[in-house]
Amino acid sequence: MTLDSTAALDSEVVGAKASSLARALRAGLPVLPGWVATTGAFGALPLFGDDTTLPVDAELRAAWSEASEEGGRPLVVRSSSTVEDGHTSSMAGMFTSVLDVRDWRSFRRAIDTVLESAEVVVLGGAEDGARVRAPMAVLIQPQLLPTVGGVMFGVDPVSGRTDHIVVSASEAGPAAVVGGEVDGSRYVLSRRRVVEGPAHGPLTPLQLRHLAALAHQAERVFGAPQDVEWAFGPDGTLWLLQSRPVTAVGASPATGPTLGPGPVAETFPDALLPLEEDLWVEPLRAGLRSALALAGTTTRRRLAASPVVTTVGGRVAADLDLFGAGNEPASALRRLDPRPPIRRLVAAWRVGRLRAALPDLAADLVAKVDADLLAVGAVNRLSDRELLGLLQGSAQGLLALHGHEVLMGWLVEADATTSTTTAASVGLRALANGRADGLADDEIVRRHPGVLALVPPRVGPALTLPPTVALPATSPAATDQPDRAAVLREALRLRARWLQELTARASWELGERLATRGAITGAADVRWLRLPELVDAVTTGAVPADTARRVGSRRGAPLPARFRLTADGSATPAAVRPAHRGHRRHRRGGDTTQGAGTGAGGGRGSGRVHGGDGPPEPGAVLVVRTLDPGLAPLLPRLGGLVAETGSFLSHLAILAREFGVPTAVGVNGAFTRFPAGADVVVDGTTGEVILVDEHRSGAA
Repeated sequence: MTLDSTAALDSEVVGAKASSLARALRAGLPVLPGWVATTGAFGALPLFGDDTTLPVDAELRAAWSEASEEGGRPLVVRSSSTVEDGHTSSMAGMFTSVLDVRDWRSFRRAIDTVLESAEVVVLGGAEDGARVRAPMAVLIQPQLLPTVGGVMFGVDPVSGRTDHIVVSASEAGPAAVVGGEVDGSRYVLSRRRVVEGPAHGPLTPLQLRHLAALAHQAERVFGAPQDVEWAFGPDGTLWLLQSRPVTAVGASPATGPTLGPGPVAETFPDALLPLEEDLWVEPLRAGLRSALALAGTTTRRRLAASPVVTTVGGRVAADLDLFGAGNEPASALRRLDPRPPIRRLVAAWRVGRLRAALPDLAADLVAKVDADLLAVGAVNRLSDRELLGLLQGSAQGLLALHGHEVLMGWLVEADATTSTTTAASVGLRALANGRADGLADDEIVRRHPGVLALVPPRVGPALTLPPTVALPATSPAATDQPDRAAVLREALRLRARWLQELTARASWELGERLATRGAITGAADVRWLRLPELVDAVTTGAVPADTARRVGSRRGAPLPARFRLTADGSATPAAVRPAHRGHRRHRRGGDTTQGAGTGAGGGRGSGRVHGGDGPPEPGAVLVVRTLDPGLAPLLPRLGGLVAETGSFLSHLAILAREFGVPTAVGVNGAFTRFPAGADVVVDGTTGEVILVDEHRSGAA
């Protein structure tokens, strides 16, 4: 029978796979034509060879002849059992499909192969170890030669988020993705935008919109999110090849990896607007993903399932589990090396080669970025097309810079107790000198672009630099022998910031031009467009109808130091407490140890925790959730710095060491456990923070 017949809707007759396609076809979804040899066509007949005559032989030959156009078109012969593609178990991979069937004899052998695979299933009620043939129909369809294909989940199977669609795509086609021959490019879609995706992946924005629409259509037809196999044909048509319920979804209120702002809060301390997310978060995600894959410190499956970096209400967070700062307890062996034994050998070889080559590679990248930046010129003299090309081309530069920076931090030895001159410290001195000379902020930036290390990126008018403070005449790093790796790491960070600034200024220039043409109300509205929407606005003059409603909408509140996302589709962060670091409390000479994090250098000191919005008093201890670059001017006057998140390789930690400020990072709950006015001791070597008893206030 054919898929468009009424009888094909009965899964007991044609199997679950074929009946789902028949149902989708009847609902108007794009399904290739198909023919089905029913579950009763073969019954208890033994498996046959291609010379065997069967009662259904005439029907099989007729189906082959029509489907293949008398052998002129290759076919796919697919299993369609009554026990697969269920709501609780998909039986994925248990049955066989045969591709590229081109003649009658191959067609008969393919049917034999499909029927033989039915015997691997042990049905309920059978004796232990017994092999029973599952009721099996055979689905016959023309083989599509896709330009790109893959699989799509109508719900995030890792986090359980129902507002996300997860797509894996490859130009090798859906069979290669399903069979694990290729990893596929990973996209995460919402109803309105691409949440995550490669900068130069195999799918176009239009194709992604078609896939999102297909996911929602399939969910409406079948009443639940679907696991869809799909492909785009040579003419650009999207086809649904298979649809079944998603059977493995996180069900807990808060699921998925442990996320946190720590590794990225220093770069993005504030909530980003939509255009800023597209310009800067995706290259960061892609760079980190590439670095993780190259270093081999996690499995490909774990990396493919991870967002690596994501945004929640515009706030940027990273997958802490990937960076060794998550919530999963580890055995002693995993703490030594979390990689499986076989992959450990491969990764050790790869890391050894990388460590030797990386400094020279980083130096070459810095030189190339400098040359490219010098060649750009003033953005107000560039055409619209040139500005758009700059925005789209800068993503690759940012990806490379972020990836190299992360690898330099991981693979090149660093000493937390050694002071290193940072871009931030150079920027502070340039800022102080510029202010002393009476220069305006824009002139300081023009003469000393290193001051950009002091402020986070933002699409907007001219930057406002932070207020300067009196700096020490010298720093401990001034007499140190420069460390090439540390200098290169800082150079990579600063070039990334320069590229972000260039894209910010180009975006603002385009916003001003769009406002002049009347496409948007004011230049600031450009920040609420997604990057593809900005491209459309510039090239066609069309902006989304809801742009005015977006402008000024509230962004997310600051994120917890460690959290998981709820699975109800609301993307609400649920805070989690770390399993690997406890809240140690013990009495020692009248002091109560309240928290222990990672020592970031600066020695040992004490002071009173700063409170209020004004600048801290000299010698005060500053306790923060995240390390914000805007704190740099405050460091020289501090008696200590404590952060809930962060690394001793972060800008602020390095700068604090340079100024001799005792610093502890990764201190869980520090912001609430060390209230304003409390006296604390900060040990920058051990990472220990001690709350001093009231009767011993001020004791070191």
